[in-house]
Amino acid sequence: MKNPAKTVVEKMFAAFSNGDVEKLVTTVSEDTVWIYHGTQIIPAGTFEKKEGVRTFFTNILERTEIINFEPHQYIVEGNTVVVLGSEHQKVKRSGRELKQKWVQIYTVENNLITKMEEFATSEEVK
Repeated sequence: MKNPAKTVVEKMFAAFSNGDVEKLVTTVSEDTVWIYHGTQIIPAGTFEKKEGVRTFFTNILERTEIINFEPHQYIVEGNTVVVLGSEHQKVKRSGRELKQKWVQIYTVENNLITKMEEFATSEEVK
C-alpha cells in the first residue's frame, strides 16, 4: 500500500513538472514553511505560507528552463518523505546551464505539505 505522504509529494512534483504552480500550491498547507539552504550558485531563502511557495516556484519557472528534474529515491517514514534527486536547468537570461544534486525533506500532515527543507549542491555546466 502506498504511503499517503509520498503520494502528496509525488502530486506536487507532477504539478511542478507540468509548470502548474496553482496546482502545486494546492498540495501545501496554509502555514507551510519551505527552507532552501542554497547552493554555491543559488542563494538560500525561506518561503512561508502558500504565497511564499507560489513565489518560490514562479521564480524558478520564470527564470530557468528545466532541462531535467528527477527524483531518484524516496525514503518514507510515517509523515516524513526524504527525496534524493537531481536537476539540470538553463538560466534564461544568461544561457548558463546548472546541474544540481539535492536532498529534500517533506513533512506531510492531513494530506498537505507543512514543511520542506532542501539541501543542494550545484555546478555550472561548461
